[in-house]
Amino acid sequence: MVDLPLLFFPTPELVSKTPVRGFGGNLNCPSIEEQGKRLGPVFRQLQESFNSRSVELQQTPVGIDPEQVLVIETVGNVEDFANAVKKISGLEWMGEFVLDDISPDEFFYNNDDQNKLLSGRLYLIMSNQQGLKELLSFWQKFMESPKEMNFKNGGEYHGLAKFKDVFNHIKTIRRWNVQDRIEEKCSIFGHEFDEQSVVRFEAELWFRGSHQKQKESEQVVSELIQSLNGRVITQSIIPSIVYHAILGEIPAQSAKQILEQDEVELIKCENIMYFRPTCQMVTGKEQIEGEISDYESSEKQVPIGEPLVALLDGLPLENHRLLTERLIVDDPDNWADDYQAKNRQHGTAMASLIVHGDLNDGLNPLNRTIYVRPIMKPHSGYGPHSEVVPEDILLVDYIHRAVKRIKNGERGLQAVAPSIKIINFSIGDPARHFSQIMSPLARLLDWLSSEYNLLFVISAGNHKDPIDTDLLNSDFDTINSSEREALVIKKIYENERHRKLLSPAESINGLTVGSLHYDSSQNGPRSYLLDIFKSLLPSPFSAFGTGYRRAIKPDLIFSGGRVLFDKRPTSENSILEIRDYNQAPGNQVATPGNQPGELNKSKFSSGTSNSAALISRAGSICYDNIVSIFAEKGLVDDLEIYGVPLVKAMVIHGCSWKELYVNLNNVLNQNKAKQQTSKWIGYGIPELERVAGCHDQRATVIGFGELKDGEAHVYNLPLPPSLSSKIEHRKLTVTLAWLSPIASTTQKYRKAQLWFDFEDGKESRNKLKSKLNVEGIDSDWNMTRRGTIQHEIFEGYKATAIAEGDTLKIKVNCRKDAQNFSKPVAYGLIVSLEVAEGVGIQIYNEIRSRIQPPVPIKS
Repeated sequence: MVDLPLLFFPTPELVSKTPVRGFGGNLNCPSIEEQGKRLGPVFRQLQESFNSRSVELQQTPVGIDPEQVLVIETVGNVEDFANAVKKISGLEWMGEFVLDDISPDEFFYNNDDQNKLLSGRLYLIMSNQQGLKELLSFWQKFMESPKEMNFKNGGEYHGLAKFKDVFNHIKTIRRWNVQDRIEEKCSIFGHEFDEQSVVRFEAELWFRGSHQKQKESEQVVSELIQSLNGRVITQSIIPSIVYHAILGEIPAQSAKQILEQDEVELIKCENIMYFRPTCQMVTGKEQIEGEISDYESSEKQVPIGEPLVALLDGLPLENHRLLTERLIVDDPDNWADDYQAKNRQHGTAMASLIVHGDLNDGLNPLNRTIYVRPIMKPHSGYGPHSEVVPEDILLVDYIHRAVKRIKNGERGLQAVAPSIKIINFSIGDPARHFSQIMSPLARLLDWLSSEYNLLFVISAGNHKDPIDTDLLNSDFDTINSSEREALVIKKIYENERHRKLLSPAESINGLTVGSLHYDSSQNGPRSYLLDIFKSLLPSPFSAFGTGYRRAIKPDLIFSGGRVLFDKRPTSENSILEIRDYNQAPGNQVATPGNQPGELNKSKFSSGTSNSAALISRAGSICYDNIVSIFAEKGLVDDLEIYGVPLVKAMVIHGCSWKELYVNLNNVLNQNKAKQQTSKWIGYGIPELERVAGCHDQRATVIGFGELKDGEAHVYNLPLPPSLSSKIEHRKLTVTLAWLSPIASTTQKYRKAQLWFDFEDGKESRNKLKSKLNVEGIDSDWNMTRRGTIQHEIFEGYKATAIAEGDTLKIKVNCRKDAQNFSKPVAYGLIVSLEVAEGVGIQIYNEIRSRIQPPVPIKS
């Protein structure tokens, strides 16, 4: 029974952060002589290719000074290399990428384990003729007499010592080439096209620091597009995320030449970083079968209060009886003119889930309206009722303008919905699987989160491709349900590299939501279809992480509707295909009718889109709870700063792996079971009622604050004396969440790292064990520190000694990660201590009586 209010920590003590222990590897690198032999020919070839390219450009109508991007691949990392690059005239820093799983060779290996995979970086540098000459001169001097090079203050090479470190670690150096620009050659122009038509593409340009360079790049690329009888549709520059892109179209024949990598100047253009297909965010690709049904709601209460949640999606059927008077639709571009009622599928479903939850559950609707901005349109070319991001916009630019309109206003107008705290983004780009390089859209959402104090709730992405069991149909039919379940899990994991997060789900500040194979619909599966997962498990279509720098992603999973499988009838092997129907099982949602004027219809659906929408609803409820308890404590003025980080922490605080880990553990590699589990389920399934309040055997305490680089806050959690010497199951849950500013051109990307530890930080977990006799469960604790949420659960059963006045110190630390940050970073902290309900230990009362009342934080 949850019937006691949440508690607040008193104002924390401000101290210095805990020193971070280094994790240096024992890396063997080549000698200077070996580097000279390995790379001397490479540097000479680099100079020759530059000279050759200069001659080529002189024969084209573009008429520009030649430049090229150098790719320096290292084993091991060199921090702050960007500052050294900027000191050489003619070189311009473009960025860096992390490299994982580098195979060791005769030159680079770990001295402790010569078979261990290595890590490194790609450093990207724009160079003109002068810059390349300086670099080669520096390299030659280093090869000839490195001890004579004076890097001290006032010396000839002052400020360039990082080049020496890079030269020691270089694996190779080369030009950024055509293969780099076309990441996935076969998908560059999306779906198949008619050779008599035109095709559209996005050219992401290298972001240049000066406005003049930006204009020159635009002009060069525009002229090359026009030389192919193409045209520029639009372009966008967003300096905050170092984004510069052109949306163009060219004749299909020219596109075919690019795909075949013929000598097309456009694809060889040094100003272009990537060619990408236009955004392929599409809903409703599958043929939807099955009857839709009537749904009558008795709820007549009109929502009150300003909206907290914004939905960026397809246009909903706003006069559906379940949605009427509950939506604020903002359609400044009049997209509704092209949107027939029958095509308003996805937006209607998402709005229904946010407002009402799963209709199977009969929940009360939100007491606030939700704001809706359409970002998709109907498109019959992708299937019936398909909705797609239009091909005549750059989605990154469109989302940027849409969110600025919500929070700041545009074209001299005021903000249209400044009260928004949560933005639901239930679509993903199947052409952009996450592979350690942040997509422009993810970078944008991260920047918008930090800039406007917003929580984006993002679907992880669906992968509904057939699953080949590698069994004959006759053999598959003979195995029992448990064996089928284990087989499908195994096959899904074997194919995980093709089931990655879809952009922008890799966002570090957002909440990324995967799907749980669960719903509460009552109708059973059709006799000829299979419900493979009988145990509690993630959905078979839910995308896999991890996130950037191997952070935990997705962050959590939530009900996304059960799905049924059919065996492909034309195959001898047992190949399982997901069947999408409008009928149960699944989440029940509002839907347009088949006939005009039908405004009371519902259907059943599944997907990570559903899961994200339900978490957005949960976030809205959590925020209202925070509003209520802050008002009671006289802390309303703090809401604007701390409300969003606290919502983020609240949603995650109730997460655990439950029996999911047990159900997966029987199939997974035992040495990597934790890492493999978190790839699919993140922090697990949330129990949202756990953060709604407390009970006698559970005390949940809230903390919040702002920290600068090098600072820390110490919170004291009183330990209940009645727990002393008791052999009872005890559980400590600690959740820390924040929104980090970002540095788009650095490998670290996240500017601010926050983390909690215990006591003085040294041997933190040993101190926790001595205090409460508990140990960490679920997620690997190293992974929990790589994103913007640290969520850990500690459990124990053995007795421990607790004296009157004993406390557990929880220390929230802050340090710069990628770069310095100017403003302090706000965070939310939630801590729960509990024993099993019904045990005669009054944890709540003992902690409440020992904790001081909160004092509002002053800026």
